[in-house]
Amino acid sequence: MTTEQTSGRPGGAVAEVKEKGEQLVASTQEQLSTRAHELGEDASFQVREQLDRRSTQAGEQVQALGDALQSGVEQLRSEGNNLAAKAVAQVATRADDLGSYLQSAKAEQMLTDLERFARRRPWVTAGAGMLAGLVASRFVKASADRRYAGSESNGRSHASQTQRSLASGGV
Repeated sequence: MTTEQTSGRPGGAVAEVKEKGEQLVASTQEQLSTRAHELGEDASFQVREQLDRRSTQAGEQVQALGDALQSGVEQLRSEGNNLAAKAVAQVATRADDLGSYLQSAKAEQMLTDLERFARRRPWVTAGAGMLAGLVASRFVKASADRRYAGSESNGRSHASQTQRSLASGGV
């Protein structure tokens, strides 16, 4: 019976290689995990930063809409249309409130508020998700129809050129 001997231990070379391989794998897994965590934090920070920036812009636009609606309220009142003026005034007030919220709220607060809303009204949230999916699917379908129509007209053009070429005796 023969045994391998390296460094004075039987099977030592195999055990050393196995141990070093396990250490290398563990070290690589740790590095990958750390790097993935860092990338996740960076992405989260960038998303929150974009949300803050975009929500502030949206808030300014919504407030401008509220101001425009408020001027419409004054015009409706001057024309004697008080019922419509009251309805538009309520919409203008809501738009102003929403604009203020969007401008002042930070991303973390908005995400928390959105989560609370979804927990309190899951059916509304599911319905909004379904509606968004329906709108997105219609958009994709319309886009695909335009691309198909464009490729079909290119195919006809190519086919008619080939038919003319064959009719004139060319290849």
